[in-house]
Amino acid sequence: MRYLAYIFALLAGAALSFEGGIYAELGKTIGKLETSFYNFSMGTLIVGLIWLFSGKGKLSYTVHAPKWSLLGGVLGVVYLTSIVISVPFVGVGITMVSVIIGQLIMSMVIEHYGWLGSKKTRINKEKIVAVVSMLIALILIN
Repeated sequence: MRYLAYIFALLAGAALSFEGGIYAELGKTIGKLETSFYNFSMGTLIVGLIWLFSGKGKLSYTVHAPKWSLLGGVLGVVYLTSIVISVPFVGVGITMVSVIIGQLIMSMVIEHYGWLGSKKTRINKEKIVAVVSMLIALILIN
């Protein structure tokens, strides 16, 4: 199951690169904020249909969820809109590498402190070398 999770994560990364390029182009035609709105409207429609026929949770329990856990929707908007804005200026590759570097740094901080229910994992020199290597890669592909 672990290897299947790796495959899904790789596919998600590939899809995000396509999405960034596609939405950057759409943003040129309909506008950047309109592109984000379109994305979330389509996502709502598609996930809504899937939820309608196979959802097993309790959406009404949202009011009982920790308030901080509801920030995910806001962060999704920040993420996608940032990509739509960035890709036309720096390209898909540099945008995605920058996104990955941001993810690496923040995930290291989150795990270091055990935030958001994650297992505490200390930041070590190997992780720092990995981030520095990614920064060097960003400079080299620029």
